[in-house]
Amino acid sequence: MSNPFDDTDGTYLVLCNEEGQHSLWPADLDVPKGWSTVHGPAGHASCVEYVEEQWVDMRPRSLAAAMDQPAR
Repeated sequence: MSNPFDDTDGTYLVLCNEEGQHSLWPADLDVPKGWSTVHGPAGHASCVEYVEEQWVDMRPRSLAAAMDQPAR
């Protein structure tokens, strides 16, 4: 059995969690709890392009919010 995450010809979803983290996910697998679909189903290249355009700050939202607050 080949790894479905390595299939660049496959159909994917882009998932996002509460922290704003994104993941490419094979469209034929169940979406894990805590994640929602934000793009797709679409081809691998389309999903990678979406992630590169949308997920510009790799920090989890909670960390970004904490870092953006003034020190006490």
